[in-house]
Amino acid sequence: MTAQASSPRTQSMDATQDDVLAEVRNHIGHLTLNRPAGLNAITLDMVRLLQQQLDAWATDANVHAVVLRGAGEKAFCAGGDIRSLYDSFKSGGTLHEDFFVEEYALDLTIHHYRKPVLALMDGFVLGGGMGLVQGADLRVVTEKSRLAMPEVAIGYFPDVGGSYFLSRIPGELGIYLGVSGVQIRAADALYCGLADWYLDSNKIAILDEQLDQMAWHDTALKDLQGVLARLAVQQLPDAPLIALRPAIDHFFALPDVPSMVEQLRAVTVADSHDWALATADLLETRSPLAMGVTLEMLRRGRHLSLEDCFALELHLDRQWFERGDLIEGVRALLIDKDKTPRWNPPTLQALGAGHVESFFEGFDRSGS
Repeated sequence: MTAQASSPRTQSMDATQDDVLAEVRNHIGHLTLNRPAGLNAITLDMVRLLQQQLDAWATDANVHAVVLRGAGEKAFCAGGDIRSLYDSFKSGGTLHEDFFVEEYALDLTIHHYRKPVLALMDGFVLGGGMGLVQGADLRVVTEKSRLAMPEVAIGYFPDVGGSYFLSRIPGELGIYLGVSGVQIRAADALYCGLADWYLDSNKIAILDEQLDQMAWHDTALKDLQGVLARLAVQQLPDAPLIALRPAIDHFFALPDVPSMVEQLRAVTVADSHDWALATADLLETRSPLAMGVTLEMLRRGRHLSLEDCFALELHLDRQWFERGDLIEGVRALLIDKDKTPRWNPPTLQALGAGHVESFFEGFDRSGS
């Protein structure tokens, strides 16, 4: 980590220091995820480096705000480094246990950070990348942004606070995004409240120049908002989800995923039949168990605090590597790449409500 901050760095961090770059310019701490060849997928070492730097800057009077970004042209962060978790689990390791505990703690740190955080969401923002940005005060998307919680595709569920931020999107949009795992672009991200500002990617360099030269007058948050207001906009026309909203609110309010698939094939709502058929086809490729648990988790998440949502996700995580579909999904899509996962159960019709409910047994909503 190339830091110009006043915080000490432990020698044990040096092996991975280049995976997270840190510097302070004009009272702004800049943190860059620096694994562009891996689409900045986040590892446990990176989680620890980010946590250490944010903790140091939280009490550093020289730092007024933080900017988060990803290196390269393709991604802010394409999620957690799931391959390393798979390898550890298969060899009897506990990396997956440590990773989620510390990753969620980092995400919570950002949600509660005492100084404003600006997240530049240029390129892919998937899974664990969403966990890093959704707690930020100023979430900036570009024309290259692709946001998603795509976990159901590999037999997992949308974690990193997804049970909180997806469940609070208006109507059933968050249920749709979580259960289907589809990607959305900038206009839909603004419409869903998953981003705050749109900025052309070719203006990021100008934004950096203005951040380097800005004078601090008001609160740090207002000063940053003033810079963005000169370069960015907060709404975009023609968000595709606006037209699909009546259909999404109808289908994804149904009691369970089998009902959703059946109705998507049988019923036409607001001239959305082609979308409905394509969505039904997509859902039938996803892990039935992951979709069922995701639906239940998001509906519960609507009534839980942020901390309790993370506690619920951790409760699910502690069972998922043994009982869920993730290991098989990673095998089929990332290891063997045969793209024919053998989900358990194999179909939505074979998924019993009791099987889904069993993952939530023993969860204390107080988070204890």
